[in-house]
Amino acid sequence: MSNPLSPTSNFFFLIFTLTILYVAYTFPRLQPKQTNLVFYVHDYLTGNDMSAVTVAGQRGPTSSILHFGTMIAVDDPVTVGPSIESKEIGRAQGMYVNSQLDGKGLHMVFCLTFTDGEFKGSSLEIQGADIFSMKEREFGIVSGTGYFRFVKGYGIMETEFMDIANLRAVLKLNVTVKHF
Repeated sequence: MSNPLSPTSNFFFLIFTLTILYVAYTFPRLQPKQTNLVFYVHDYLTGNDMSAVTVAGQRGPTSSILHFGTMIAVDDPVTVGPSIESKEIGRAQGMYVNSQLDGKGLHMVFCLTFTDGEFKGSSLEIQGADIFSMKEREFGIVSGTGYFRFVKGYGIMETEFMDIANLRAVLKLNVTVKHF
């Protein structure tokens, strides 16, 4: 019967371990790609081109997004430039909830679905706080599909244009994501 502590057994174990370590550290690893995007979301609660509607609030559908507890459903156009006439590359579909007691902060959850361009058919799931009185707000990219499968990242949102009286805004989103 062979002794498990014999020099021959130890030698084979050492060779096996070194082979496994060599393979583990020399094969190329799949590195994530980084993608940077800038696009504009047109959020209009009034007008013929309205893209958002109040669905709940303290006063029902007449509630203002500027009041705590109001929920808005959105289907906003996403364009390459700040003008609504610039090329539309997708839709931002989801909801905003005014979740700050003083009415100055929203919680947003929406899917940015690309309908044209390089990323057509792919999507990014965006979630985070939107304290719209701040110049820049940071949000998380929590998921994605298609080109953005296994994504993680963040974005910086700036208000490019805001008409509070008519509840119309254009938001610039600068997004950085890592994906495979």
